[in-house]
Amino acid sequence: MTKKTKRKALGQHFLKSHAVLKKIIHRISPTDKDLIIEIGAGKGVLTFPLAEKAGKLIAIEKDPSLIPFLQKKKLPNLMILEKDILKVDFHNLLKKEKKFKENVKLAGNLPYSLSSPLLFKVLEEKEHFSECVFLLQKEVAKRLCGQPGSKIYAPLSILFQIHFFAKLHFIVPPECFLPPPKVDSALISLRRRERPLFSLENEELFRNFLKGAFKHRRKILRKNLEKLDIPLSIIDKAYLKFDIERNTRAEQLSISQFVDLFHYFFK
Repeated sequence: MTKKTKRKALGQHFLKSHAVLKKIIHRISPTDKDLIIEIGAGKGVLTFPLAEKAGKLIAIEKDPSLIPFLQKKKLPNLMILEKDILKVDFHNLLKKEKKFKENVKLAGNLPYSLSSPLLFKVLEEKEHFSECVFLLQKEVAKRLCGQPGSKIYAPLSILFQIHFFAKLHFIVPPECFLPPPKVDSALISLRRRERPLFSLENEELFRNFLKGAFKHRRKILRKNLEKLDIPLSIIDKAYLKFDIERNTRAEQLSISQFVDLFHYFFK
């Protein structure tokens, strides 16, 4: 596989706009108190400016052909890790970095093919990060910020907003990348809440519940819940208790209503 086709397979689009780069660095706001973990360091266009201001930077890059670009500057606070980010054990990586415990930022220009599994990995290991700043596909960024009543409101919106303050900062058009992707990108920040919006004893079960609730978006929620083997009599009692209309669709419920239903059905 050639370098070109390999990078295409990895879904890599390198940022070439210096103006956008400056805006991203400003949003990450690195200080000497921060440990920044960069995902997909590439040729170091974001790595080196961040390392100059951060207390420490761990640059993670899967493509071995890009490691020489990262090694060209000998910065004492820069650690380069050649590894697949999905295989990184953040607990082991950070257990010796106790002085940065409350100030670990995860950042990067995420390959589109990687965004979904990586976001769920972040969700599973959320306690390690004070904030995440990602450049990713616009539609995914909008979904993370989705609000009830909108077509982009989805399980991903709910799962992340329980634990993070999600904010979409700006759109980045394809011409800012090399090679240009076919869709717009967006910069999003995910700042972890001091405590979750709601307490969930079994988040995996809650995730599966949401997946089922949103499975057929054109159907009313009641029909989707029935597919989860919840008896209609129980569904009707829950609707009455929480004042939910029978023809309500999944995207119309607030996060708190989903949590109430979940606890009612699986208490």
